[in-house]
Amino acid sequence: MPYVDRQNRICGFLDIEENENSGKFLRRYFILDTREDSFVWYMDNPQNLPSGSSRVGAIKLTYISKVSDATKLRPKAEFCFVMNAGMRKYFLQANDQQDLVEWVNVLNKAIKITVPKQSDSQPNSDNLSRHGECGKKQVSYRTDIVGGVPIITPTQEKYKFMNNF
Repeated sequence: MPYVDRQNRICGFLDIEENENSGKFLRRYFILDTREDSFVWYMDNPQNLPSGSSRVGAIKLTYISKVSDATKLRPKAEFCFVMNAGMRKYFLQANDQQDLVEWVNVLNKAIKITVPKQSDSQPNSDNLSRHGECGKKQVSYRTDIVGGVPIITPTQEKYKFMNNF
């Protein structure tokens, strides 16, 4: 079951198919660190490993595009979910159904791109048409797929709003 550690990271044990399509799952200790933008795994809890032990694997959260239940894709692997990262699919197994749901939820929440809500200090389109304000900047984003990895880049464009009265 995932839990939050003292450094505010989500941690816990999962089984991972480290070699794609091998069907062989290995027990690993996972750490979801949103501040470091990473999902890493170790042979065991790093607290139980010798000092300086390195991680077994890692994925930048920005490379993960989707996390979903995979019990239909892998019927022999109970409580299985899939993580799409670039051109690779990582299959992971949770301990039980509740564990599966929690890991899928926390991973999807961590990879979600959030756009700040419009504050009261910024005029909305109704106010713009009534007050005739011009030259407000809006940020738009462009998404390119490079080597199977989505790259999201902000672009600056000016939109002029005119008073039609």
